[in-house]
Amino acid sequence: MELTDDVVYSLILLLSVPVGSAVKLIPSPELKKAVCTIIGIVAAFLTIGGHILHPLFSSVASILAIKIVGPRKCHIFLFFGCFGYLAFFRTCHYFGIPKVSPISNAVQLFITLRLIGLGFEIHDSYRELSSQEGSAEERHLRKQYVCIDPSSVDMFQYAFCFIGQFAGPYYKYRTYQDMIYSPRTSEIPSMGPLIPRLKQLPLIGVTYLFFSYFFNIQYTQTDEFYEHPFWFRLFYMVPMFIIFRTRLYMAWILSESMCMTSGLGAYPEASQPKCGQGPTDLKKLHESYESKDSVEYNYETIHSLSIYGCELGRTTKEGLRSWNMTVQYWLATYCHRRVPNSLKAYRVAITMTVSAFWHGIYPGYYLSFLLVPVVLMAEDNMRAAFRHGSHRWIESFDWACWFFKMRAFDYMCMGFLLLRLDYTLRYWKSIYFLGHVVTVLFLIIGMLVKKKSLTNVDTSSKMKEKVKSN
Repeated sequence: MELTDDVVYSLILLLSVPVGSAVKLIPSPELKKAVCTIIGIVAAFLTIGGHILHPLFSSVASILAIKIVGPRKCHIFLFFGCFGYLAFFRTCHYFGIPKVSPISNAVQLFITLRLIGLGFEIHDSYRELSSQEGSAEERHLRKQYVCIDPSSVDMFQYAFCFIGQFAGPYYKYRTYQDMIYSPRTSEIPSMGPLIPRLKQLPLIGVTYLFFSYFFNIQYTQTDEFYEHPFWFRLFYMVPMFIIFRTRLYMAWILSESMCMTSGLGAYPEASQPKCGQGPTDLKKLHESYESKDSVEYNYETIHSLSIYGCELGRTTKEGLRSWNMTVQYWLATYCHRRVPNSLKAYRVAITMTVSAFWHGIYPGYYLSFLLVPVVLMAEDNMRAAFRHGSHRWIESFDWACWFFKMRAFDYMCMGFLLLRLDYTLRYWKSIYFLGHVVTVLFLIIGMLVKKKSLTNVDTSSKMKEKVKSN
């Protein structure tokens, strides 16, 4: 019996969790690197076969580019080079090369993030080493705990490390290096933080199976679906988004679990690690490593998902920040913050476009992602216009925001699932582009009320000044 991609994908994630425990026990850094790489290559070959040539080529070409171009410009070269190859990767069947599978796509997605991130880390390390900012102690700590100087073999081993290879999380080369050379591996907890995370899986899994049994995206592509009344078509996007996000919740929880069993992303709590970034208080990090006392660790660096934020966060911005958080870090650090000041006004749109391109070349991604900036503006305007007054009103308004946030995600999710332009537009048209209409209405209403409020405040201030002058 042929296994489906979803079954293979699930088996890989499940098996990687106990494998991580074995990797953590390896005492030799060089052996640990080699084992992680071999597992990554073998797992990729067994699941995607000959398509492994794509990530192999990307890795070797990127390493050569870093060596030839040098640290000053390698990040720019890798950004455009890796995304350029990603475009070819997804259209290679038009050139007579076998079409890639969804699992091949997953591997290529995360190796693209790693390679581009590696280029930026090398560039930032080069700048840091030539910088005179901060005290001598601060510069020494950044050199010791932030900067990297990997060999070609190190870079290849990082690219093919099995941890996070198929579903993330994204982690920096520095995070990978810290796992390999951790001075106190035996003290790093795994089971303590792992068990609470795994306890979430049964409920999420049952929810996924329940809704998957009754609803599927293929039904929206049939003529029969559009014979149903408006309320049915409108409601259908709600269970579709539940299926979409619970499937990803399970993958991300298992991916985080894999990191926990292997010790990847574990840093002393005192160093205040942040998602994707790692330690932010380097002095405390150094003190923790030098301390002879027991140290408390956490895995915030590889934290990909806040289910509370996704499900109950009141705003779209909070929902976005709680979703695939390490990839959000990558987008913020290597895209949003790197956009030149001359294009500052377009940072969100540029970042959303990059995110859409990373996800795929289907029009549905772009139709959904490019609606995000408009939703954010509409939400900000409505909050500025109406979120004031009594505590009870503010609480009610926040829950209304939550309701419309979830409906916006339902609406945009259909673009992710239907992918094709005709399928997506046909569905949105069948519900009269309600997501677009409501968003534009909120944008206009918020702008008008906010402008009126500012005008009233300005008039009131002038009246008070006039009374005082008299």
